[in-house]
Amino acid sequence: MYKVASPSEYLVITGIGVHDLKLTKKAWILPGQSCTVFDVSPVNYTFEVQAMSAEKPPFVLPAVFTISPRVDDEPSLLKYAKLISRHDKLSNHVQELVQGIIEGETGVLAASMTMEEVFRGTKEFKQEVFGKVQLELDQFGLLIYNTNVKQLVDVPGHEYFSYLGQKTQMEAANQ
Repeated sequence: MYKVASPSEYLVITGIGVHDLKLTKKAWILPGQSCTVFDVSPVNYTFEVQAMSAEKPPFVLPAVFTISPRVDDEPSLLKYAKLISRHDKLSNHVQELVQGIIEGETGVLAASMTMEEVFRGTKEFKQEVFGKVQLELDQFGLLIYNTNVKQLVDVPGHEYFSYLGQKTQMEAANQ
């Protein structure tokens, strides 16, 4: 049977005559072969990551990551096909994998910084999180297309960012 993938899909063929697996956009599927279709269009993952700075005050990092398989690199696409493609990319399995990596890397990075460093260097902090998360996602053949990290938020009962914001406004007003 002849199969053709849509523009945002790939075919993964295994079985007789195929060593390991074959990725393609169209193929004849022969008897003794199996064909699976997987989608490579980007997906948004929204998280509210709870982290703690070196001084221990907790904070929340609301973020949206747009992630998909790395389609411009065949070895990465093969990794994705082997490790993740059998799961629906909207499944809990993929969401939990991505969330675990993001929470882990954010937590480690935040724990090495003071609250002042996190607050003052929010842009650098976000870039550092992006870089560290991408390194981890590489081993699954995934690519971050975009990250939108919103304003850092205090955990109820800890008003550190509110205090720093007011302090910054007061300093600006006094100049």
